[in-house]
Amino acid sequence: MSRRDRDRDGAARGSERSSERAGDRKRGAASPVTVTVCRGCCCGTEAKHPGVDHAGQYERLRTAVGSAGRVRAVKCLDVCTQSNVVVVGPSSEGRAAGGRPVWLGFVLMDEMIDDIAAWVQAGGPGLADPPGLLDLQLISVSRRVREALPD
Repeated sequence: MSRRDRDRDGAARGSERSSERAGDRKRGAASPVTVTVCRGCCCGTEAKHPGVDHAGQYERLRTAVGSAGRVRAVKCLDVCTQSNVVVVGPSSEGRAAGGRPVWLGFVLMDEMIDDIAAWVQAGGPGLADPPGLLDLQLISVSRRVREALPD
């Protein structure tokens, strides 16, 4: 078999696998609520927010969310003026119900961490309203920033 034939055969198998993966997504492979926590240049730093236990808050959030969602830290969400920033993305079920990612700013107090975790446990965007005073933490970001992030 020539290299060209092997490449063509491999490409065909690769496209079959990618269409199978796409089919899995179409069939409703469930994705959980995703909580993206900014922990880069400004958010999560002692220099910008002295006295806040950033590492402790992150671990507390991961523990409180548990298996109800996925918590991940990213380097920068590019909304430094409103740090600490957290984005709560809907589960596949929440997205089907109309939920969209919700951006929260100035997430500095432990009570806010508790409210985010409770929201994720209740189903997150599209399935439950944000508890407590989280609606006061809602921020708006530019389309450029919003579109640069994965769903």
